[in-house]
Amino acid sequence: MVTRNEITVPDFYKTYINALQEDELREALANNTRRFRKLLKQIPHKKINYAYAEGKWTIKELLQHIIDAERVFIYRALTFARRDPAPLPGFNENNWAITAKAPKRKWSELVEEFKSLRTANELFLNSLDDDQLLQTGSANNNTISVAGLAFVCAGHVAHHMRIIRERYLDDEDIVKVKVKRGKKHKGKKA
Repeated sequence: MVTRNEITVPDFYKTYINALQEDELREALANNTRRFRKLLKQIPHKKINYAYAEGKWTIKELLQHIIDAERVFIYRALTFARRDPAPLPGFNENNWAITAKAPKRKWSELVEEFKSLRTANELFLNSLDDDQLLQTGSANNNTISVAGLAFVCAGHVAHHMRIIRERYLDDEDIVKVKVKRGKKHKGKKA
């Protein structure tokens, strides 16, 4: 099992890695997936098109960004795991956000897309042995390992979860959703 102490990542990704509590890769991904799915359920419908300041992404746009970034990170991981020596380019997240047209998408479809994507990514990463996970390559002129990219996937989501909680939602939003969902199931027998 690969741990965070064995990965290779550029310094600018360490903020993402440090957003994780876990040291072991598979545990970090599984827990991150569970936590994010739970948070997505807690976001009130009235907030999905909300931006906390002028020029900032809405929660819907933020979710599209998370999906896009994860696709890029996993493509890089696949390329390096398969020992393709070609250096990979960077990507401009702001240009991608504009052209993704997230405001036109259905929230439920974005949520389902993330769930499906993360499931596929976890299956892919779980299929790799330690040698493949420790393989490195070059992306955006930086050396990074496959496991490093996997930790970045989880850490990137953890980073944006913190931002959603701190800047987009208040405690009242989450409490209202919990109460509303609780009422929905009240009186039903399992």
